[in-house]
Amino acid sequence: MDVSKKSLLLLFLCVFLGDISLCFSSKLYVVYMGSKDSDEHPDEILRQNHQMLTAIHKGSVEQAKTSHVYSYRHGFKGFAAKLTEAQASEISKMPGVVSVFPNTKRSLHTTHSWDFMGLSDDETMEIPGFSTKNQVNVIIGFIDTGIWPESPSFSDTNMPPVPAGWKGQCQSGEAFNVSICNRKIIGARYYMSGYEAEEENGKTMFYKSARDSSGHGSHTASTAAGRYVANMNYKGLANGGARGGAPMARIAVYKTCWSSGCYDVDLLAAFDDAIRDGVHVISLSLGPDAPQGDYFNDAISVGSYHAVSRGILVVASVGNEGSTGSATNLAPWMITVAASSTDRDFTSDILLGNGVRLKGESLSLSQMNTSTRIIPASEAYAGYFTPYQSSYCLDSSLNRTKAKGKVLVCLHAGSSSESKMEKSIIVKEAGGVGMILIDEADKGVAIPFVIPAATVGKKIGNKILAYINNTRLPMARILSAKTVLGAQPAPRVAAFSSRGPNSLTPEILKPDIAAPGLNILAAWSPAASTKLNFNVLSGTSMACPHITGVVALLKAVHPSWSPSAIKSAIMTTAKLSDKHHKPIIVDPEGKRATPFDFGSGFVNPTNVLDPGLIYDAQPADYRAFLCSIGYDEKSLHLITRDNSTCDKTFASPNGLNYPSITIPNLRSTYSVTRTVTNVGKARSIYKAVVYAPKGVNVTVVPRRLAFTRYYQKMNFTVNFKVAAPTQGYVFGSLTWRNKRTWVTSPLVVRVAHSNMGMMV
Repeated sequence: MDVSKKSLLLLFLCVFLGDISLCFSSKLYVVYMGSKDSDEHPDEILRQNHQMLTAIHKGSVEQAKTSHVYSYRHGFKGFAAKLTEAQASEISKMPGVVSVFPNTKRSLHTTHSWDFMGLSDDETMEIPGFSTKNQVNVIIGFIDTGIWPESPSFSDTNMPPVPAGWKGQCQSGEAFNVSICNRKIIGARYYMSGYEAEEENGKTMFYKSARDSSGHGSHTASTAAGRYVANMNYKGLANGGARGGAPMARIAVYKTCWSSGCYDVDLLAAFDDAIRDGVHVISLSLGPDAPQGDYFNDAISVGSYHAVSRGILVVASVGNEGSTGSATNLAPWMITVAASSTDRDFTSDILLGNGVRLKGESLSLSQMNTSTRIIPASEAYAGYFTPYQSSYCLDSSLNRTKAKGKVLVCLHAGSSSESKMEKSIIVKEAGGVGMILIDEADKGVAIPFVIPAATVGKKIGNKILAYINNTRLPMARILSAKTVLGAQPAPRVAAFSSRGPNSLTPEILKPDIAAPGLNILAAWSPAASTKLNFNVLSGTSMACPHITGVVALLKAVHPSWSPSAIKSAIMTTAKLSDKHHKPIIVDPEGKRATPFDFGSGFVNPTNVLDPGLIYDAQPADYRAFLCSIGYDEKSLHLITRDNSTCDKTFASPNGLNYPSITIPNLRSTYSVTRTVTNVGKARSIYKAVVYAPKGVNVTVVPRRLAFTRYYQKMNFTVNFKVAAPTQGYVFGSLTWRNKRTWVTSPLVVRVAHSNMGMMV
């Protein structure tokens, strides 16, 4: 029976039952029920669908069949049906239901993050008042694990020919022919000499080509520049249309990263080729471990220096160590990105035997149909393991007899998402039917566990342990994951995101900016173990390509702007408040975020194209910066490969015209001079508004800047004076503002205590 006939029959039933209002308030919903088991017959799935609908229609088989529109019963399970809001709510609580969402709404996007940040939801990513059509001439180089070219995110449908200035190549290799490149993926290279030199002989390398076997490179590339994909989802979660930030920009692939990492030799070769090939932006979702070594000893710092010196902007992730001072990719010439949440979570409900319902993070689509006994993993210790060791669900640490048929509460202290997944495998192998993982760092990352399982923070974990300790027969049931929109507060700085201060040059604030990096859906490599085309990942690796996409849009609108001008536009227009106009907070403790957490703030892509004023810097300024931090001309030449001198150096690193100001050792008074360039209306006046850091007096001279022409430059000086003793770093801001534009820079100050000597 077709839909129109069903609608007529439904109308007839409404009249017959005398309940017109109920019928007319119904709308079409999708009820998604997870993966289809290989032995499930399609007809049995259809019967189950009708059975569920019969239940919510109070036993009426006819109403159930009439409301039913379509069954998903081959690739995955679910159905579409006409439901009222109350019925949809009721059915969402039934066993086996992952998510229920209206058919007419397209609010779940990848990188739902782009909608969350305020960009339009169409394929072009146009921004009102500006044309970003020139993004077809912007080429982004991704230094990563390669790409899965068959992904619909990398289709070249309706794209114009490759830009004339492109000098790159499509390198053939294992499972990768030259013909695979297209008008979207215009170049592909791979590098393994550095890797092979360091790794054990005979170690397997999956795809000796630019083809992506791990998924990471495909994920980052599609987040920044993926085409519009109409039905992207992770096993049905977060279903909807999806696209990258600059969906019409070109992609050039530089595969330098293999199973165990990326080596400097290969990274530098990739930078070298990318510069020659003619990319406009380089994106690296990778970096050194903290603490980072000297700029000169870091391939990314050196390679990015060369790129920026030739007008190529480099975007890099800040790292995932989450602790104070753990920020990496610290060079001032690159944009360094921190990770935040969006307002979309993937949650799994935990039902305790006392009726309490708690929420955990999960991507596990399996669930427990009944409650069962719950115990701390320490009670299931085995062999030579102590209860304390077994509480972390280490490999072979669990006693099968004690664990069988139970939900185990495990602890997690590390930062690796793979080890969290591994714990669910260990619990399953021990006979456990469910797992609650207490993440002591409370990272908020959703994991695709192999059994019904959820991650909780210490606060909820303590509630669960208290329930177990105070109950004779504690019971629990874990439901399957579901998509939750509207999570608050949002954005929040992710717990895993590495933080400042800058351990190499404390006068340069790092990170520079924050962008979504928690539970991000994007393209994936089906060659990875998950066999998925799309996947959900978390990390500053996911935040980095969000900024890369914004950079590409900026480059499309302002092709002549320098890397530092584009960086300035992103930093000075950032948001400092969440969607409810409250200060952005940091997971897990919920304290107010500082510039060490998010740099200048959370990226605001709707404002970056019209920043009003920019803080510009040229290659000569970066050379002067290196001299100011102690590089002599010999070491400088090793980086610049020219005959640069230190004749025109800065008195300190604060001489660099950076869009933020950090003074790590304020003894009494200190002055910093900056230069702003007018890129707004020719005739415009800005006034300085200062929020001084606690215990510090701040004055700006002059307090008013009056511009008469476009691209006019003006200097100003910010004077700092100690007013009262303070402990540690204190934070404020300087904003140049007029009626239509705010240009904001963070002020970060630490007062030096004379009796403590020099503070580093």
